Amino acid sequence: MTKVITTILAAELPTIGQPLADGIFATRYWLNGVERALIDLGADREFTGKWGEYGINVEGATSFRDGAANTIAMVEAGSPIAKLAMEIGEGVFIPSALELNLLFAAKDAGEIGSFQDRWYWSSSQYSSTSAFSVNFNDGRTDRDYKSSYFRVRPVRSLIIQ
Repeated sequence: MTKVITTILAAELPTIGQPLADGIFATRYWLNGVERALIDLGADREFTGKWGEYGINVEGATSFRDGAANTIAMVEAGSPIAKLAMEIGEGVFIPSALELNLLFAAKDAGEIGSFQDRWYWSSSQYSSTSAFSVNFNDGRTDRDYKSSYFRVRPVRSLIIQ
């Protein structure tokens, strides 16, 4: 198994849309005061599933920004899609609503591709009954019942030094 990097020097970042960390470099963003590189793991790692159980509040999965923390909380609550995402490899998670919107922006700008014009789950919970999703046809963010089946596009992020 190939060791996946977790940090990268800013000077070593490729152009957006180029390979990086077993995926495609989608964008730079800030999370908790740290600059990060968001890596799209591609269509071949996408899958479909329900977010979790309708009516179950998942403590710790309410961040609109931190998909990695949300995904860990989802796994601990028994979410099938979170478990599948983390089984892909080290540092893999379901993007938060913000991270998913950043992926849509990169797709819309033609910098990354291979997304279907469908709804994708974020890891950001809205309530005990619903979670945020993004339509990759038009970029609309909405909340949908956790028991709905949508696409999941796993990602990872690297700390930029």
